[in-house]
Amino acid sequence: MPASVPKRHPPRSTHDEFDGPHQFLPSGRMSVSKENDLPRVQAHLLIQEQDTILGKVNDRLSQCAFDFVAKYQFPIPLEQDKRPVQCPSDREWNEWVFLLKRLATKRRIPARVIYSGQIKQLVTILENSLEMRHAAKHQSRPLKDDRNVLQLISAGLQVAKLLKDAACMQYMDTLYLETERLIQSRKASPARLNPTISGR
Repeated sequence: MPASVPKRHPPRSTHDEFDGPHQFLPSGRMSVSKENDLPRVQAHLLIQEQDTILGKVNDRLSQCAFDFVAKYQFPIPLEQDKRPVQCPSDREWNEWVFLLKRLATKRRIPARVIYSGQIKQLVTILENSLEMRHAAKHQSRPLKDDRNVLQLISAGLQVAKLLKDAACMQYMDTLYLETERLIQSRKASPARLNPTISGR
């Protein structure tokens, strides 16, 4: 019986698909506005209030991730430049996100421990929550509009739901309602500070 000849895989092409056959859409249907011409959206929360709210979301999500990893005894790789994890604050939220994503993509997390077995959805929701960590940690960021702040709290709620953390879900829901009430009270008091911003 002749020896089998290993199949040769063609080398990966470095060809850019955009250099091949392509098309352009008809132009002229969309007018490009200058930033100053964009509709203005309201931000009724002071920058310090936004920092406090997003910091609470960041810290509570870190606690949620810590509890989840501890409950199911998932391994945390040891790193020379980092101390072993003893409490939630030993890792930034983006580091918890990276750990959970790696556990999910390496199939270390069984589907049964995630809400409705939505492992792929977990990775997406975790990536969406990274903006919240950036907003909470970078003090030089621009002021966010009201809807964006509420969306970031909602993203935290979705993380807690997928990890099936009822206490964290309740915390996020309460924070969302309190923030929404604060925004509504500012809207009802035109004499109060009522900044407006463009975009997010």
